[in-house]
Amino acid sequence: MGLDISISTDNPKNIHTSDYFDEKNGNYKKHSLSREFCNLMCRRNVINHEPELDQIGKIAGVDISSLYEMESYPDEEALNCDLDFAESEEEKQKILTEAETRKSLLIGNIDKVIQTVTTLIESLQNIDKLEERLVQTDFDTLNPTYYFSDFKLDKGEGYIRNNFGQDLRNFKRFLEYAKSRGVKTVWFSYG
Repeated sequence: MGLDISISTDNPKNIHTSDYFDEKNGNYKKHSLSREFCNLMCRRNVINHEPELDQIGKIAGVDISSLYEMESYPDEEALNCDLDFAESEEEKQKILTEAETRKSLLIGNIDKVIQTVTTLIESLQNIDKLEERLVQTDFDTLNPTYYFSDFKLDKGEGYIRNNFGQDLRNFKRFLEYAKSRGVKTVWFSYG
């Protein structure tokens, strides 16, 4: 088992309907992000050089900050744990205020995230051998030779063995689907 990433929304009941999970719709395959994408988002915390996503942003000429901002939404379980360990009411209030501030910074971010992902896809389609342009690392949780290769091809099954191009296309499809269902705010959840 490992850590996975998913996209949470401000209106999950409009997304996660019974027909959404019907296998014949193929939403799982069309919208899922791979564990490698999860690892990519977490690289800032585990490597000593510039994370691959930051490198890709520079290579593509795309500001990827909206993707990192999606990580700032406070996880309810972690928030409750922080509150349980708070030593005073003042500390609890500070934790709650910081959480509300982080939430408010993401309100209405879906268009910004769609624009970021769309621009990344468009820019990276014209770059050959992305995997060779990235800094090599001794701490390999991504399998960069596979994950960043063949950007235009969907190499995986919607989650298993996706490459970066497929993950971005799945991400975009989910965002567009979510927006069509009234979602205005999106963030990453890990679990």
